[in-house]
Amino acid sequence: MKKERILIFDTTLRDGEQSAGASMSVEDKIEIAERLNEMKVDIIEAGFPFASKGDFQGVKKISEISNYSVVCGLARAQFKDIDAAGEALSKAKRKRIHTFISTSDLHMKYKLRMTKKEVLESINKSINRASRYTDDIEWSPEDASRTQESFLFKSIEYAISSGAKTINIPDTVGYAIPKEFGDLIKKIKNNVSNIDKAVISVHCHNDLGLAVSNSISAINEGARQVECTINGIGERAGNAALEEIVMCLKTRRDKLPFYTNINSRKITLISHLVSTITGFSVQPNKAIVGKNAFAHESGIHQDGMLKNSNTYEIITPESIGLSSSELVLGKHSGRHAFKVKLNELGFSFEENSVNKLFKKFKALADKKKQIFEEDLYSLVDNEQKFKKKLNVELLNLSVKCGTDKESEANIKLNIFGETKTIKKHGNGPIDAIFNALKSLIPNKANLIIYQVNGITKGTDAQAEVNVRLEEKSITVQGQGKDVDTMVASAKAYINAMNKLIMKRKKAQDSKSLLQISNTKLNKHVI
Repeated sequence: MKKERILIFDTTLRDGEQSAGASMSVEDKIEIAERLNEMKVDIIEAGFPFASKGDFQGVKKISEISNYSVVCGLARAQFKDIDAAGEALSKAKRKRIHTFISTSDLHMKYKLRMTKKEVLESINKSINRASRYTDDIEWSPEDASRTQESFLFKSIEYAISSGAKTINIPDTVGYAIPKEFGDLIKKIKNNVSNIDKAVISVHCHNDLGLAVSNSISAINEGARQVECTINGIGERAGNAALEEIVMCLKTRRDKLPFYTNINSRKITLISHLVSTITGFSVQPNKAIVGKNAFAHESGIHQDGMLKNSNTYEIITPESIGLSSSELVLGKHSGRHAFKVKLNELGFSFEENSVNKLFKKFKALADKKKQIFEEDLYSLVDNEQKFKKKLNVELLNLSVKCGTDKESEANIKLNIFGETKTIKKHGNGPIDAIFNALKSLIPNKANLIIYQVNGITKGTDAQAEVNVRLEEKSITVQGQGKDVDTMVASAKAYINAMNKLIMKRKKAQDSKSLLQISNTKLNKHVI
């Protein structure tokens, strides 16, 4: 049976960023986009250019550096949105404008306050406008899975006849179940007269935990593009996870005669990158990229694995970029072995950076008996963060605590280039640290989540701390790693504050833009 290609449309930088607290800077987006290009993602939805200056710049910069992937900008069915997308994409080698409008009775009545006739007219006008900038136009009927079928078919016909070459069917609120969603794709193929002139795409949300299942069902019925995100991040419960879609198609070729051009060996590296940038830790039992995905604790399982790994593993660790054996590096390891391991993990640094990292590795090895891959990821994260221009940076931290004394934190920070020091007390060392940070970095944010995880095994394991802060309508998540939990906690809070500062500015930019256009922007789309 001839295998058909499935296009992978990654929306980590657009829908993924709409996860509460998952703000990304332009630099963050460029770094992820570079990895997506290396992975050979077909289309990168780089952002929503009209949403803010930050989004516009993100799409613009990614358009300039993308050498493999088509760069896509999202736009509502409004001229100002489409023009912003067209301008942001102007330097892309290959570009796409993705425009959308709601088609369900519920959305048309309460959200759009438009009639069906007005919606059809808007479809035609928006696609014609987009054609000024590119002939690669994607159109989506928002809330398609709850749209009256006859109107959905008519809307799709209008979109294709107007010039859309990709028709994306979104399960906007994650309402559909697999057979139902697959049947919808089949009905579209059978009832839309000009559907042969367009690629059918799907964009499934995970509100019922069915995003990947719905996507696979749609592929079986004729969809040839899947919209997904790294680690499945996205609005509310997230989107279909790219790594799950790709590895499902790759692993079950016996039942799924399809393929993608994705380099699956890049999966682990980009999963870690997105987790670090967003501050969203990957749950240990997450399919494909969770740290327990290739862990075997049961004696029966271990016995089977020792005899033949196929007994309990349907995917090889190497196929997603992991090494087959546990990393064994310590304080006696040499620079060459260290550099080789970095390369195996997918990292490439200039010699100066390797030398700096090796010194930090040696310092860490003096504190730990054994160094794991997760420790190396942490070293690289810290090196990359150091290169970035941060608003707030930790210079020094000392803590005093015990059963017979009040906890005290003495902190030195670099804040916008100025060194500041403060000493604060608290109800325990963490409280003292956060009190000191809040005094040095004035804010009205509430601490919503404080979570500590051990990255590796043993009492000398590096701690990974995640915090979530909420200030008015802004939510951010910060992450910090260190062998000292107190230091990791301070780093996590500072990481969150840097994001909060950036998001405040982004929100202000958006507010100014909205006042100029005298319109209300709704970023919660498809």
